[in-house]
Amino acid sequence: MDKHYSLDSLKEIAGGDEDFMAIVAQTFLEEIPPDLEALTSAIVDDNKELAYQFAHKMKPNIEMFGISVLKDITTIETWTKGSKNNGVVAENIETINSVLKAVFTELKSDFS
Repeated sequence: MDKHYSLDSLKEIAGGDEDFMAIVAQTFLEEIPPDLEALTSAIVDDNKELAYQFAHKMKPNIEMFGISVLKDITTIETWTKGSKNNGVVAENIETINSVLKAVFTELKSDFS
């Protein structure tokens, strides 16, 4: 089965240092789940300022792990600057939650 993430960028940054990669993966697993929960809540509560902060904070980690939800994050960032209701990003946050939960499981398995 294909992974929901890629280590290519991380390997390049780590220069082959497996311990460093494990630390980055562990940090991702500690920081991103609560950020995802906060992002989801901010969208549900229509708190655009908070939603932007969490989407923006998560973006570099999502890029580093080559996770396919970058366009969804960007869509949420764009939504926070407009006047449309949170329904326009409901599918995006659903996709982000689904994909990231799979990534969490895969990373835990790969870096246990």
